[in-house]
Amino acid sequence: MEEYRLGELRHLLTTVFLSGFSEFLVKPVMTDVTVAAVCSGLNETCSLAVYLTGVEQVTVGLGTMVMMPVIGNLSDRYGIKTLLTLPMCLSILPPAILAYRRDTNFFYAFYITKILFDMVCQGTVDCLAHAYVAKNVCGRKRISMFGVLAGVRSISGVCATFSARLLPIASIFQVAAISFFFGLVYMRVFLKERLHDDDEDDCDEDDNTSGRNHHDGGDLTMLAEPILRDAPTKIHIVLNTKYSSLKDMVSLIKNSTILVQTLVVTFFATFAQSGMQSAFLYFLKARFGFNKNDFAELILLVTIIGSISQLFILPKLVSAIGERRVLSTGLLMDSVNAACLSVSWSAWVPYATTVLVPVTMFVVLLQDKWDPVNRGRSKDAYPG
Repeated sequence: MEEYRLGELRHLLTTVFLSGFSEFLVKPVMTDVTVAAVCSGLNETCSLAVYLTGVEQVTVGLGTMVMMPVIGNLSDRYGIKTLLTLPMCLSILPPAILAYRRDTNFFYAFYITKILFDMVCQGTVDCLAHAYVAKNVCGRKRISMFGVLAGVRSISGVCATFSARLLPIASIFQVAAISFFFGLVYMRVFLKERLHDDDEDDCDEDDNTSGRNHHDGGDLTMLAEPILRDAPTKIHIVLNTKYSSLKDMVSLIKNSTILVQTLVVTFFATFAQSGMQSAFLYFLKARFGFNKNDFAELILLVTIIGSISQLFILPKLVSAIGERRVLSTGLLMDSVNAACLSVSWSAWVPYATTVLVPVTMFVVLLQDKWDPVNRGRSKDAYPG
């Protein structure tokens, strides 16, 4: 049955791969392009490039926080395939701009367009892909399918980063735009909104065993027991597609101490990681003269090590010492990693610190596992 489901989901997995490939492909080259455009290629220590990247991250993050619940509700109303069309269509224009020219004026056109579009596009394909799996795969098979999605995403990152190491800058943006376009066309032609119409009843029956039931008008009522286990009373969270999910999130936060604690840890960890990401590549370029090829090699190394840790190391550690200790260890190693990178005295130091990636990666993975949506579903993913 799992093999059958995997075959049925091949069109979704292909869409996720093409989208991820395009996103990862441009990452190694953006530092060189940004510095050349806004600093006239004369001063590699120009701080304007760092400020622009920071503004982009903050603006897109705030916009995504507002848009994600809206996109979720619209996907329930109009269908996941329809909503997938929007981010994949909008994602074509930004790399197409830089594929045409990369001078200052065209870079700022790319910069503004990317900020506006990323409020809708960033992370949307992955979220809708998970929603598609949840809608079409029943019961505990969803967990393994979520793992397959993560694996396809990791493979797309490895392939894209390796391609960025070999391709010239102009070709990178051309390939990225073409990959987005083919992903859009492929998704519209081959992806079905629902794999089989009769699966809905089967999934409903399976979900009833885990605390989900359908009621009048098709409203989905979920007993959020794994999240609200520490709440004084059991509370039914009604997920109504006609109303904003913001009310549901507020209800969860008010009635779950462990969720609030998870959000606090996630906020500070993400705050530190985002700050490092916005300035780290510019630091390497200014300090050691890194270029597109060096960035690609470093990102490729981090991606491969992170994927291995996710597949083989994390499950064994969680089984051995538990989630809390693994998360604490990951946060500690994340701090050590940031401290080492901040005082890098030679170009080999960033490569050497990749030995800490398997541990620092646990922070991201366990944050996702303790997410209010996934916590109830994924407790069987890592035994213990």
